[in-house]
Amino acid sequence: MALTDRRLENLQIYKVLQCVRNKDKKQIEKLTKLGYPELINFTEPVNGDSALHLASVSNDIDMVSFLLELGAHPDVQDRMGCTPTMRAAELGHELSMERLAKAKADMTLVDNEGKGILFYCILPTKRHYRCTLIALEHGADVNNVTYEGKPVFLRACEEAHDVKDICLTLLEKGANPNAINSSTGRTALMEASREGVLELVRGILERGGEVNAFDNERHHAAHFAAKGGYFDILKLLFAYHGDMGLIAMNGNTPLHYAAMGGFADCCKYIAQRGCDLKWKNLQHKTPRMVAKDGGFKAASKEIRKAERIANKLAKPGAKNPNPLWALRLHDWSVEHETFLREAFSFVDRGDGTVSKEDFILTLEERQEFLDTEQLVSIAQLHEKSRGGGVNINDFFKGTRYLNKNFVLGSYGPKKKKKGIGKRGKKGKFVLPLPICTIPENAFPVRKDGGPPYYMIETYKNVTDCTRFNRDHPPEHPIQDDSAWYIDDSVKVFANINFVTKAGDLASLKKAFESGIPVDMKDQYYKTPLMTACASGNTDAVKFLLEKGANVNATDNFLWTPLHFACHAGQQDIVELLVKSGALIDAASINNSTPLSRAIESCRLDTVKYLLDIGAKFQMENRRGHAAMDIARAYADYRIMELIKEKVDNSPKPADNQKLKSKAPKPKTEGPDIKKEEEPLSSFYTVPEILEEKTIVKDNVVYLNSLITSGYTKKVDITFVPRRIWSPEPTTADLIRRRELLREKLTYEVDFEDFMMPFQRNITERARAIEATFKMSLYLELHPEQWHCLCPPQPKLLPEILPWFQPSSGDPRSELWLHHIFPLFLQPQNEISFFFIGNIWMNKKLSWYAWKERVWWEEQDFEGNIH
Repeated sequence: MALTDRRLENLQIYKVLQCVRNKDKKQIEKLTKLGYPELINFTEPVNGDSALHLASVSNDIDMVSFLLELGAHPDVQDRMGCTPTMRAAELGHELSMERLAKAKADMTLVDNEGKGILFYCILPTKRHYRCTLIALEHGADVNNVTYEGKPVFLRACEEAHDVKDICLTLLEKGANPNAINSSTGRTALMEASREGVLELVRGILERGGEVNAFDNERHHAAHFAAKGGYFDILKLLFAYHGDMGLIAMNGNTPLHYAAMGGFADCCKYIAQRGCDLKWKNLQHKTPRMVAKDGGFKAASKEIRKAERIANKLAKPGAKNPNPLWALRLHDWSVEHETFLREAFSFVDRGDGTVSKEDFILTLEERQEFLDTEQLVSIAQLHEKSRGGGVNINDFFKGTRYLNKNFVLGSYGPKKKKKGIGKRGKKGKFVLPLPICTIPENAFPVRKDGGPPYYMIETYKNVTDCTRFNRDHPPEHPIQDDSAWYIDDSVKVFANINFVTKAGDLASLKKAFESGIPVDMKDQYYKTPLMTACASGNTDAVKFLLEKGANVNATDNFLWTPLHFACHAGQQDIVELLVKSGALIDAASINNSTPLSRAIESCRLDTVKYLLDIGAKFQMENRRGHAAMDIARAYADYRIMELIKEKVDNSPKPADNQKLKSKAPKPKTEGPDIKKEEEPLSSFYTVPEILEEKTIVKDNVVYLNSLITSGYTKKVDITFVPRRIWSPEPTTADLIRRRELLREKLTYEVDFEDFMMPFQRNITERARAIEATFKMSLYLELHPEQWHCLCPPQPKLLPEILPWFQPSSGDPRSELWLHHIFPLFLQPQNEISFFFIGNIWMNKKLSWYAWKERVWWEEQDFEGNIH
């Protein structure tokens, strides 16, 4: 239509468009009567949108009908050549599109690229599918082709996985099954095979789609199906005379692509259906080499089996028991089983068999790739005796004229046979230990439908930060009136253990006041007290103990808070827990005690404290390791000497008696208290929140009681503020906490790579072992240095020291060099040492000194260092 170029016309069309957006019908009607003729069909000069375009895009049915009544043309086009119907179809506005279709919109128009309306309907929604039906009902061209040569049906097949219904509808309405993209050579069958839509591939083949057509790179449908691992599509293509051995421009066959993806069934099928197993692509690789390079053992195994069979058949005089025509007949019969059974039913003898002549005649009429001689041979193989006939069920199974491994029934997962199976190999029983979590259904549901109860609401002081902050809080609740002009923030829920680790005591206090139990466990069985002990937060531990937290609660590994505190090496928290009644010798799931955790963290003060208050160092875990064994593996010489002193001073047990690792009984003051075993569900039950009873104020009894008590004569002037300031730690408090952490855990707590005592101990020992290994390697490469270093020769150090440089640059990895190696370089000791043996994972390494008799031995990877 006309494109306005003059200023007055532009102003009028923009005014019309503005009125369409504002739905001002009176002004639109006035402009169309008094303005330029055909103003309603004018388009704006930038994008070429008309009034009907805007109404269609916004899916305003009322406005679309109004504009059509005023004379708007449904086929006006914008600068891209798109009509209002195309815009409505692109957005899935089916109602607007249907109204335009009733106004006789031309569904055969194309845009500037040659795209018809069906191109705009190809999107994966039900609304776009209904738009497709409307367009087809009103004459849309199902074989529309763009100016670049891409048919609309092929464009739909490119996204067949998402728009399968649209593709099938186009095919039913007469789309060309051999639609081809002239620029790439790809057909609709190739795109449908690449997408893996079996119904669409079957529909194209049934309507005469060319199965062996190939694109500009000589890829055909079987290549794309094999690349995606679509086994059912490969069967369908071969049943319709597909060639499984076609070679692409890059030298790859369908078998190469199946091997690249590791699709074992596809590899087996293609190898049996005529593909060259020894063919090499442009990279000089056979399909089996491709599968091997990709690490696909199953696919490589299937190809190897096929190669062995092919080698046997390649010998002179060998006869192929599975000819290609017989395989094609089997696949074709399975694909058309319903159709063939119906045809055989007319000549059935009544016992599921047909005569040999009827069998041959029926197949001759319905297929063209087999001659009469081949059909006779198939019938003879099925006929048990002369005149016995052909069993239809046996024919569809295919085992009478093909080997069992070549029929389609041999593919897929094998069924397990009933009966006693083979016994597996005996070996060490390993109990699987999955990540144990409490199921969500074990937690009670909130009445408001919120998150589980272990997710608590975080509390923040929402106030005017220009007036109040942590260092200058309001002196009185009434002073903070910011609640009246600051919006309440959205509720934020967090795991109760995350809140505990962060030290947010205000949120914990609010949660406990709302009815959340102090010993609430999260999905990993951890209570807030356990988290506070593990993170070393002393203030949180004191707060939880004041709230009545259970100091002997256990997680799924039977760790108590004392285990966590000892494992983290927190001496002050250990003392708090013990004073609060924590069991000193509580056993975990492997019978490890808090003393064992303290030794593993190499914390001398914690170990000494536990030993002084009577911790049992003779107890053994399930591996038979006592405290001394664990100290040899994890601790240093100070802890070993401390435990050794305790062992020497303790009374020796009688012969043939050994303290077994049994869980100690809790010590109780006064008479023994019998505790019944609680059911598992009781540990996760959240106490019900007590709700205040609501008094009906309209009740006569209630009103009468107010009158008699004199309540009505009193004037209540109390004021309850909307929000109360929660005390926050000041900046000085935060600095003091940081200083306390530095005192407890050294200055390294301020850095990102800070490690808790246990992790640091393990890391240092691992680096020490690495340094020792480097020393052994140096001595093996320089045997002239083995015999003696007496008197010490400092000139050897520049040659030895480079072997001990840490890979990460951390000086702590030189622990071995600073503590052990200097013993061998002291002039006054005149130490000679010899290297005996090799350092290996499970072998011994011994160092012997001549005078000092320094002996350091590593038994195994787990420790036991003497």
